[in-house]
Amino acid sequence: MCSLAPGNNTSAIEVTNISAHGIWLLAHGKELFLSYDDFPWFKEQAVKAIFNVEEHANNHYYWPDLDVDLSLAIIENPDRFPLKANW
Repeated sequence: MCSLAPGNNTSAIEVTNISAHGIWLLAHGKELFLSYDDFPWFKEQAVKAIFNVEEHANNHYYWPDLDVDLSLAIIENPDRFPLKANW
């Protein structure tokens, strides 16, 4: 029996884990950690809202239920972007 070749990955971005310390995001095969200390918008939010993430542009992610948008640069280097909204 011959199987068909696997199709394209339809989900380039997904939340893979939510822990007590932050969330794990898989984007284009790269695993990213967003700690609640650096990204407080995700703490104490509904799981459904955190899992609802979209990629609006290359390496630019948006959580519509939370009205949070982050670039890959911000996620990888939160210390370079110290301004945060008060939650």
